[in-house]
Amino acid sequence: MEKKKMKRWKKVTIITASSILGLIIILGLVIFGVWNNEIRSVMSINLLVEAKDDNNSGPIYEMDMKGDYYFNDYLAQGGASSDQELIDFIVDNLTKGIIPLSLEAPEIGCSSFTAVTPDNKRLFGRNYDFSKTTGMLVYTTGSDEVFGGFGPRHATMSSVDLQFLGITDGVYLDSLMNKLLCLAAPYAPLDGINDAGVSCGIYMSYQGNSLTEEVVSTNQQTDREDLTSTTMLRAILDYADSVDEAVEIASSYDLHDSANTSFHYMVADRFGKSAILEWVPVDGNEFNDLDGSKRELKVYYNNTDDVINESNETANDFQYITNFIITPAYYESDDNKGGLDRYLQIEKMINPDGNNTKGVLTEEEALNVLETVGRRKWDKEQGESDSNGITCWSALYNLTDRTATWISNEEFDVASSVFTFSFNGERFVRN
Repeated sequence: MEKKKMKRWKKVTIITASSILGLIIILGLVIFGVWNNEIRSVMSINLLVEAKDDNNSGPIYEMDMKGDYYFNDYLAQGGASSDQELIDFIVDNLTKGIIPLSLEAPEIGCSSFTAVTPDNKRLFGRNYDFSKTTGMLVYTTGSDEVFGGFGPRHATMSSVDLQFLGITDGVYLDSLMNKLLCLAAPYAPLDGINDAGVSCGIYMSYQGNSLTEEVVSTNQQTDREDLTSTTMLRAILDYADSVDEAVEIASSYDLHDSANTSFHYMVADRFGKSAILEWVPVDGNEFNDLDGSKRELKVYYNNTDDVINESNETANDFQYITNFIITPAYYESDDNKGGLDRYLQIEKMINPDGNNTKGVLTEEEALNVLETVGRRKWDKEQGESDSNGITCWSALYNLTDRTATWISNEEFDVASSVFTFSFNGERFVRN
């Protein structure tokens, strides 16, 4: 009798265990089915560069964003007119409503320029200046998705400061929560390149009243649909085939700058065209630019920028940008132009005698420009510094070949901190 009870108990136990195991497997399959791309994206996160105390640098990661990151759906709903609307969309779609998210925009200082190699290949260089932070390279694949007459969606490689996602102080991604937050990284690019040979960067412009040091965000209020600062850059990388298409995209949306600050952009393509995009009030200046809803898009092309009158910009076919508005008569004094010293140095290095108006540089010479105005080196040589005293990364994009050289934390001579990338027909890959 006891043996029969024991057998029956064992049978019940086995059936129960099998049922529980079956439920776990089913639950796992459901979770994987819903989160398939997100799980694979998080699993692809890889540490590229360790943090280093000797130069106060944070770690650098890479992530291969698998499948669809719902950006076309974001555009289809009309984008977002605030950080909170963007957060709501990301949480609902990428994290399925269970991972909280915040967006932050630190005060950053950056620089960029365009150039052309002796064999006519187009270059876009960029320094991202801030303080100790955690950086990430994000790769996305293309698709047949279109929007507003643009498409298909391009494969891209972009650079992201994870502080924009609330991962602060240059920490490692040791926790699962921080890795899950990285699913929002495609929505926060600061520079990048797409498979059509278009590059774009975003730079703080510190617009507002210089007397009170009040920075005012662009917050257009027309009947156009809406994009925030970094999602404007994402739209350009994903869908622009050229500078003209990038400008068309920017013109089609109201811009809403993130986190109570202001930005301008530079974009370039493989055809040799570039443009600086700024949102400024008509006939406005630094003292009356206090209403972000009254700003309008102004575009300055490399071949039609004779109105700028900054240094020798009128004569140069290449462009360069730092952290001040180039729109004429915006400033009363040069003292209020953030990054003017680096702006002038870039022009001086590319065209020192006035004879290199085309901006002809080898890739090595272009990297030397980035290294020279890197903030650690620049501030030391100038004997001054500010809160943006670190160049977190430098990127040189070859728009003709669709390749990139990417350097972390100004370590141009450290092999383990220098990475090269190329487009392989489907995505950008690290060589």
